[in-house]
Amino acid sequence: MKKLLAASLLSANFGNLEHDIDIINRSEADWLHIDVMDGVFVPNISFGFPVLKYVKALSKKPLDVHLMIVEPDKFINEVKAIGAILMNVHYEACPHLHRTIQRIHAAGMQAGVTLNPHTPVEVLEDIINDVDLVLLMSVNPGFGGQSFIENTYNKIARLKKMIERRGSKALIQVDGGVSTENAAQLYAAGADCLVAGSAVFGSDDIMATIRKMKR
Repeated sequence: MKKLLAASLLSANFGNLEHDIDIINRSEADWLHIDVMDGVFVPNISFGFPVLKYVKALSKKPLDVHLMIVEPDKFINEVKAIGAILMNVHYEACPHLHRTIQRIHAAGMQAGVTLNPHTPVEVLEDIINDVDLVLLMSVNPGFGGQSFIENTYNKIARLKKMIERRGSKALIQVDGGVSTENAAQLYAAGADCLVAGSAVFGSDDIMATIRKMKR
């Protein structure tokens, strides 16, 4: 299976988004990953849908939208309207997760579920066949530039076994502390898609860094 890489807009230069998105458009990145934060579910605020409409107009890459917010069901239509191919919600924020996944699919998007570092993958046992992607946070959500949590490798292995045992087609995505130093190991552990922010936008050559990580 092709290994995917999603460039995280959270680490881009907000003062010159057009420039940074243009570089991503010309790079080997597969998706543009967008973290929407509300300052409630996570201790930070990123950008709202008026800004994301602008991003949609600029990006030639599919949008992978990760909602780090309470009550994500309220924004399914808004996420669809900005052209997202995938809407990702947190297990910890969805008391009726199966219903949320159904609504995302009904809107014509793929459905992803994110697990915080403290949440075991086993909570997805009864829903793994309904999701298209599982995002494992390898840092505590809310801020870019954090150090990678080593236990993530163990979580990837356990999630991979669950997916294979249940015959699920869900992809495994990893976000947080991803770099050129650990990308190969994460792919080898079973990750299908890596989200990279600081490692990409903080590098001297964004396109070369993306190319290196995918190789």
